[in-house]
Amino acid sequence: MKYPMYSLFLAAAVFGATHTSCSESTPAGSAETVAAAKDGFEITGQLRNAPAGTKVYLSELTETQFVSRDTAATDAQGRFKFKGSVTETGLYQVKVNEANQVLLALDNKTKVQLTGDAQKLGTDYTVKGSKDSEMLQQVTRTMNQSRKSLESLNARFQANGQAGREDSMKIIEQQFYKAQAYSTASLKKLMLQNPKSVVSAFVMTNLVNPDENFGFADSLATGLKASIPNSRYTKALVAKLEPLRKTAVGTVAPDINLATPDGKTVSLSSLRGQYVLLDFWASWCGPCRQENPNVVRTFNKYKDKNFTVYGVSLDQDKGKWEKAIQADGLTWTHVSDLKGWQSAAGQAYGVTGIPMNFLLDPQGKIIAKNLRGEQLEARLAKVLK
Repeated sequence: MKYPMYSLFLAAAVFGATHTSCSESTPAGSAETVAAAKDGFEITGQLRNAPAGTKVYLSELTETQFVSRDTAATDAQGRFKFKGSVTETGLYQVKVNEANQVLLALDNKTKVQLTGDAQKLGTDYTVKGSKDSEMLQQVTRTMNQSRKSLESLNARFQANGQAGREDSMKIIEQQFYKAQAYSTASLKKLMLQNPKSVVSAFVMTNLVNPDENFGFADSLATGLKASIPNSRYTKALVAKLEPLRKTAVGTVAPDINLATPDGKTVSLSSLRGQYVLLDFWASWCGPCRQENPNVVRTFNKYKDKNFTVYGVSLDQDKGKWEKAIQADGLTWTHVSDLKGWQSAAGQAYGVTGIPMNFLLDPQGKIIAKNLRGEQLEARLAKVLK
C-alpha cells in the first residue's frame, strides 16, 4: 500500500532540504545595492544563545535555490542588522545554520524586527513590521505542526505494517488523509486572508497541491494577476497552473489511443458510458505495486456496476509490464507505448509522478484525481449508489 507523503515531502523541500543550496552573488547590503534605491529594507535582529561574532546569513529564494546575498555577525547582546534594497518583493532566508533559519518577505519599505533563539530558530522566533513576514511565520507554524503529525502517523503506519495489522493500517491511513486535509485547509485560510500577498502565491505554488485544488488555485491566481501581475511568484503560479488546466476536475479527459500487450489499440473514449479509473503506473514503481491491491479490490467490487479501469503503464520493457499485470492480478484494460516518462499519454496528462489516477464519469469528464485506498471506494459508493 502506498502511504501518502505529499505534504511531508513539500515541507521538507521548502523548509529544509532546499535551504542547503546556495550560490554567491552581489551582497544585498553592499554600497552598490543600497545606493540603487532611495528606499530599502532593514532587518534588525536579536538572537538568544548567540555568542558575539555568530555569523548570520541572508539569502534570496530564487526559482530553484537560495542565493547568498549578505552576511552579518552578532554583537555581545546577540544583535545584528541587514540593510539593502531589492528590485521586487521577494522571499528571503535568515540563517544561523542549516537547522536554524526563518523565511522573511522583503521589499524596499520593509523594516523588520526579528527575535528568537539561535539554537531553535525554526520554531522559536517572532517577527514584526511586515505583514507578509508575519504570514510566513504562520505558514511555518502550520507546516511544522503538519510535519510532526505526519511523521508520527507514518511511523505508526510502518510499525503496524511490519506487524501485519492491516486493520490498524487502514485506520492510520484515514487519519493521515485527515491530517493532510487539515493542513491544506489551514493554508488555504491564510491565503484567503491575504489574497494579494506574494506569500500566498508562493504557498499555492509550493505547499498546496494545485492539481487537487485547481479551482481555488485558479481563483487565487486570477486575483494575483490583477494585484501583483509582475511578481515572479505570480508568474510561477500561473505557469504551474497552465498545464493542469486541460486535466482539471470538470474538464473532459483528453483521449488516449495506445496499444494493449497483444497489440490491439484501445482508446480511452471507447469506454464512455462507464465510470473509468484512468490509472498511471509502472511495473518498476514500488508505490504503484503497493497500491495495486486496493485497485484490484475496488475493481472486483464495482466491475459489474458500470465501473472499469484503464491502466496506462510508463514501462519501457514489455516483458516486465506483462509480468506485473499477471503477478498483481490486474484484469482490466492495459495500454502503453513503452516510452517510460516520454509516454504520449503521460505527457498529455502532465504526469510527473506515479501512481497517479483520474476518475471519469460516463461522459468522460474528470470528477476526481488521485484517489487512494478507501477514498476510491468511498467515491464510487457515492456515485454508483
